[in-house]
Amino acid sequence: MHGTKHRITTTSQQQQLGAAMGGGVDSHGHRPARPAIRHAKLKMLFVVIATNLVSVYLFSGASLSLNMPASAPSIHLWDSTALLRDLNATRDALSLARAELAFLRGQCGTSSLLLESVLAKLGAVHGDTPAVQDFNGWPEEPSGELKMAIEPHRLPLGYSVNFGTDELFPGLGFACRNFQEELTQYMTYNASAECPDDEALALQLMLKGCEPLPRRRCRPRSPARYVEPKPLPASLWSIPADTTVNWSPYTCKNYTCLVERAHSRGGSYDCKDCFDLAGKERRRWLTDNGGPGFSIDGVLQSRPPGTVRIGLDIGGGTGTFAARMRERNVTVVTTTLDLDAPFNRFVASRGLLPLHISLVQRLPFADGVLDIVHSMHVLTNSVPAAVLEFAFFDIYRVLRPGGVFWLDHFFCLGPQLNATYVPILDRVGFRRLRWKASRKLDLGAERNEWYVSALLEKPMT
Repeated sequence: MHGTKHRITTTSQQQQLGAAMGGGVDSHGHRPARPAIRHAKLKMLFVVIATNLVSVYLFSGASLSLNMPASAPSIHLWDSTALLRDLNATRDALSLARAELAFLRGQCGTSSLLLESVLAKLGAVHGDTPAVQDFNGWPEEPSGELKMAIEPHRLPLGYSVNFGTDELFPGLGFACRNFQEELTQYMTYNASAECPDDEALALQLMLKGCEPLPRRRCRPRSPARYVEPKPLPASLWSIPADTTVNWSPYTCKNYTCLVERAHSRGGSYDCKDCFDLAGKERRRWLTDNGGPGFSIDGVLQSRPPGTVRIGLDIGGGTGTFAARMRERNVTVVTTTLDLDAPFNRFVASRGLLPLHISLVQRLPFADGVLDIVHSMHVLTNSVPAAVLEFAFFDIYRVLRPGGVFWLDHFFCLGPQLNATYVPILDRVGFRRLRWKASRKLDLGAERNEWYVSALLEKPMT
């Protein structure tokens, strides 16, 4: 009895000891086969040990002795000076190869011109009818100015690392290809002479998306009996002399006519009362009285003092917003178009800076440089939603972190606000500082028209 009990206890102890060792034993006291995973662990242990030994050997200052072919390139793993020398040599070789490539391109171009000349002469000898000349799909115009203005030109010093090419490509709007006839008309003039009186044609091309227009080699006509503008600060609220403008492109032929538009009942004009500086224009942005807009002082007080210094007013008409900001030591550039009135000249006569670009053009500013961007009555539901979204993202781009976008009197219908425009602003990523939505009731409540004014901040991070 005692011997049996002793054996049972010994067997149990063996099982416990086997379990503790990870091997285990069966009921008969035999140890089963060792699992394959133990072999894998041992291999991993050996790999780790070997890696550590090699690392110690390398970082102890020993060098590798490898029998490499003499033709194989040398690689300096720990000699930073030699590595930098090799990289410089590679960069020089690459620059030389680019220069040779640019030279070969030039030779190919010259050979191509010679071949075309030979073929043209052979065709003339055989009486062939020459094909219509073109360049990149553009028809050749009589004066040759269009071709000269938009075709690429070889850089005098060859390949430029900054440009990434050996040619200079003038800027030209993509949509210009859709209006080649009008653009050819615009580029038909006498070089080094007076430009044609075609401001209306230029504006029409811009509004069609042909922007930027190609440059021209002619001089626009200056107004007869030109009078210099008044000095600052009197110029901010003064109507300039009529002789500062060539009035031929416009319906009105003087500033008196433009001012009186504000009091006329008929007519459809862009910014109808903008030229009446003694009327409604004089009172804009002075008060924040609970209406659909904000006051300039209220907006400036929402920012740390002195941090709003430079900005942009999109579609600023005659520049009154910029004038108000100028009085508060803030410099604002005004974008405006000469839609049947000399808006740009009027802004300039006030001592302010106009920018003649359309709504769809990318803003000509680098990323993160402006403190404030303002727009009133321009970014509305009359602009396609996709175009608005691109515009809002472009505004976000040019604002510095902490800069503000003042969306002033944004007009839309009630269902559009939450269904279309609020999601667009949320996607852009602005942070709301102030938001005011007000019903527009002058044409009747049943129309469900709304004005929205918002002060939106570009986040700091």
